Amino acid sequence: MTDVTHLEEKIAHLTKAMEELSDIGARQETELALVTRRLAMLMEREASRELDAGGTVPLADQRPPHW
Repeated sequence: MTDVTHLEEKIAHLTKAMEELSDIGARQETELALVTRRLAMLMEREASRELDAGGTVPLADQRPPHW
């Protein structure tokens, strides 16, 4: 095997690995956006429950006592 052939094979493998990693990154970005939206919805729902239960300010909006 010549040096050029060896380099071409290595480039092909690296290109394939890069494309696979890019696909994984894109999928994770989509999943992270979904999880972020769901977390925001859950936080809003919990804040609403705290207010309905007679709380004055949702705990997420209060400063810790040591501040």
